[in-house]
Amino acid sequence: MPTTVPAYGKEAAGRLATMADVTASDGALRRFLHGLPGVDAVGLQARAATLGTRSIKTSAKAYAIDLAISMIDLTTLEGADTPGKVRALCAKGVHPDPTDRTTPKVAAICVYPDMVATAKDALGDSGVHVASVATAFPAGRAALPVKLADTRDAVAAGADEIDMVIDRGAFLSGRYLEVFEEIKAVKEACARPDGSAAHLKVIFETGELQTYDNVRRVSWLAMLAGADFIKTSTGKVAVNATPPVTLLMLEAVRDFRAATGVQVGVKPAGGIRTTKDAIKYLVMVNETLGEEWLTADWFRFGASSLLNDLLMQRQKLSTGRYSGPDYVTVD
Repeated sequence: MPTTVPAYGKEAAGRLATMADVTASDGALRRFLHGLPGVDAVGLQARAATLGTRSIKTSAKAYAIDLAISMIDLTTLEGADTPGKVRALCAKGVHPDPTDRTTPKVAAICVYPDMVATAKDALGDSGVHVASVATAFPAGRAALPVKLADTRDAVAAGADEIDMVIDRGAFLSGRYLEVFEEIKAVKEACARPDGSAAHLKVIFETGELQTYDNVRRVSWLAMLAGADFIKTSTGKVAVNATPPVTLLMLEAVRDFRAATGVQVGVKPAGGIRTTKDAIKYLVMVNETLGEEWLTADWFRFGASSLLNDLLMQRQKLSTGRYSGPDYVTVD
């Protein structure tokens, strides 16, 4: 993914500008978000379940495994993280299977802001990006100046991507414009002096949003505010990414591009642990958005344990034998 956010074409910029009235006031934004079509929960869940039954044959499975590996944001977000652990994770991200150098690199290494410089140094010119959580991750309970400082520190340290969390309390209280302005301010904090900017992924924590209608509303709100990616979860709560929620977000980015000409990425995170699960998500992307979104530029997996299962399945396809978990490194 390029670290300079691509400029919108004239047509897209023009169509996006026509939606400025939507965010001109809290009342206007509320009317727009509550005017979005209601979600048919039964239909959404049935569609997600149907897509999950699609079978993938051997050659397509090999392609899907490599594609999934290339889309992973390999993540360590623990209080016990050390520079050594981060450097080891970076080495794994660049060469996931040291015995097979044809294995793709992951998309990014995701760390806390204080570990960005360590990750940046370890990754060098590998092409693997550094993503950093910010804005008082995972709860998001901090004053806006603190969140902006958190973001600027990560960008100054070299982060290519920022994963911010929204204020769920404000959103659930109906303070939509407040959430919009916060995302917009964080987006501005992603800018660098040279005119480039870190890409902004906006985390909703969908497990706390209560309804599918809220997921649709917050997806549009974040995209209107300038999100480059919309992301399901922090991975720190009981309910993280689910197929129905991800499908709903995929439909939202499809509809947003149809309305504005602006393309936005999607990142399900948390709870995606097996190759079978990852392939189900890839099928969902292909069926909903098409091949154009099937790149790390527009779709990511927020995961850590997923990579090991993908590597074991890849080895199985290559050798005909299942490898044990001791054949891959423990993160």
